[in-house]
Amino acid sequence: MENINNKSDEINRELLQFLDKSPSSFHAVANMGAMLEECGFTRLMEGERWKLETGSGYYVTRNGSALIAFVIPKRDFTGYQIIASHSDSPMFKVKENAEIQMEKSYVKLNVEGYGGMLCAPWLDRPLSVAGRIVVRTDDGIATRLVNVERDLMIIPSLAIHMNRGINEKGGYNIQNDMLPLFCEAAGREIRGRLRKLLADETDVSELDILDMDLFLYNRMKGTILGAEGEFLASARLDDLQCAFASIKGLLASEPKESVAVHCVLDNEEVGSGTKQGAGSTFLKDVLRRINAAMGRGEEEYLTALASSFMVSADNAHAVHPNYGDKADPVNRPYLNGGIVIKYSANQKYTTDAVSGAVFRTICERSGIPFQIFYNRSDMPGGSTLGNISNSQVALNTVDIGLPQLAMHSCYETAGSRDTVYLVEAARQVFSLSVRGCGDGNYKLC
Repeated sequence: MENINNKSDEINRELLQFLDKSPSSFHAVANMGAMLEECGFTRLMEGERWKLETGSGYYVTRNGSALIAFVIPKRDFTGYQIIASHSDSPMFKVKENAEIQMEKSYVKLNVEGYGGMLCAPWLDRPLSVAGRIVVRTDDGIATRLVNVERDLMIIPSLAIHMNRGINEKGGYNIQNDMLPLFCEAAGREIRGRLRKLLADETDVSELDILDMDLFLYNRMKGTILGAEGEFLASARLDDLQCAFASIKGLLASEPKESVAVHCVLDNEEVGSGTKQGAGSTFLKDVLRRINAAMGRGEEEYLTALASSFMVSADNAHAVHPNYGDKADPVNRPYLNGGIVIKYSANQKYTTDAVSGAVFRTICERSGIPFQIFYNRSDMPGGSTLGNISNSQVALNTVDIGLPQLAMHSCYETAGSRDTVYLVEAARQVFSLSVRGCGDGNYKLC
């Protein structure tokens, strides 16, 4: 455990750099792809035939916003060891024809909410836009990542003098209250200003920009804080903190009997029902193609699933210092208390006694601290990608996360010691094999 804790500073530095470079799910996936290629992984394309070799690492993306990487240790592998997380976060998406002129003085951008975000933290912060544009080429279309890396706009609050009850009411209307101030209008042609800006940023013609997926993001960089550096704060901790820990664990792992699979899906915040979400065939397609590329048949694929294990990694609620009564009376995770194992009787989380016991055993063997989370019995919680992905690939699955505060804010808070715990747990998961010996019986080797 001492060696794990000694790595916290380095891991946190890398995590904050990754978060700062990943203002959208498209950028997060591109950055993970670069990390994998630097370590010798080969990129595959879904539309091409796969020729895979044992002992090698590969990755494939879908939509530029979901990624699956894997390492095949041997042809006759036992099963798949999977850690699944997601790349998206609640934020504001820019609408088409975005510019709205206000009294010939201001230009606002028309946006809509993506996912269930906290609105208030977005106010009075420097913001910018990032995502992707799709441009015309000589023989079709091509995608370009875009990130306007400067303070570009702001959503100004209404002064307290004009809204005396805001601190008591606290409600915000996204269409009326949350549109960002983009530029002045006086003496300028406002229509197409954003498109021109994007064209300049990407060095393409305005006329060649056919469509775009653009999101606002908070420009405040991540930081370490607390009297002794106990905490870290950043945008997009939910769920890029888990995605980062998973890929670091994969790159440090040594798979021997099972295929190690790092899976990052998109659109979890809006229900996962897209071609790149947990409800899609993406994971199932990749697992089947791995099996087929190794010359294995359908029976071997199904027996491999019986000896597979999935960790659904999505951040968890820590007990809030000002709202302790919002947590369960006895199952109360805290920042820096370790990985959180999440349970729900209504199967909002997939953890049951068997999968919980498997993950507890992995943590106990490595000296990794863990905590337990239940929602208050009178307070419904959100679901995660584990139970949705199981509709496509039925696996023994545990739901876990790292404890955090202010979930779905544009700037969230976590413990500075927790990330390294999940990196080590991921390394252990990817390195071992969970061999099924009948319902509820597994050998961890």
